[in-house]
Amino acid sequence: MPLLFSPLCLIRRCCCFFPAVISSPFSPPRCLHFASMSATAAGDRCTGAGVVANKRRLQGLVFDMDGTLTVPVIDFGAMYRAVLGEEVYAAHRASSASGGGVDILHHIETLPPAEQQRAYEIIARFEGQGLDRLQIMPGALELCRYLDSRKIRRGLITRNMKAAVDLFHQRFGLEFVPALSREFRPYKPDPAPLLHICSIWDIPPSEVLMIGDSLRDDVVCGKRAGAFTCLLDETGKYGSPDTYTDDIRPDFKVSTLSQVLSLLENHFDLIPQLQTT
Repeated sequence: MPLLFSPLCLIRRCCCFFPAVISSPFSPPRCLHFASMSATAAGDRCTGAGVVANKRRLQGLVFDMDGTLTVPVIDFGAMYRAVLGEEVYAAHRASSASGGGVDILHHIETLPPAEQQRAYEIIARFEGQGLDRLQIMPGALELCRYLDSRKIRRGLITRNMKAAVDLFHQRFGLEFVPALSREFRPYKPDPAPLLHICSIWDIPPSEVLMIGDSLRDDVVCGKRAGAFTCLLDETGKYGSPDTYTDDIRPDFKVSTLSQVLSLLENHFDLIPQLQTT
């Protein structure tokens, strides 16, 4: 069951099921709701009308790729062990259990040049194997068609290589503009990639929604940029939202991309891209 955060609840003083309030220098305070996208929208609890009054403006969506637009196929555990070694990987696993962990790309940047090259070659090998099994995530095509019908911009930020992005575009007949791969530095969760896309679009981050399957990378990137954030959690691996800290708490949580359609309809005023001649 997806979780929705309604930014209007603080104004309307609507009672929230979970009283945590997000407060950060990057985005306005938002109030967390529990709701079912297939049945009752979070706005019902505030307005009783099935939608949220005074919807927030939205001009663009930015997606993660692996695990969001495409089905996860890379064995990240095996890749981490190959890059880090068993001992460091075991320490990473122990740290991750308590909320920490190693960011593999940032870890590689701390290595000497020869070790960096070896590590990138290992990652490229695993990613290359994943290209052969590349599959689009259920609901992705329908969501993209909907955005196109509404003339809403869509961009992409991934820590995967450019070859994977190019193949994704070619294989599924989709194009995300801009589409930033790991050749763009700095990587997520730094907000720079998202801010770069907003600059190209010439729209404020506060009118953009970042969607991804990682709290640490996608949600944090979006929050730091000042965008709305949506966590895609297909398997429920992130558990109850009462365990989230404010720095990783998304505005919305869904279990399928199909649920994003209702989220957009119920919570946002979609502003189409102006056509140039």
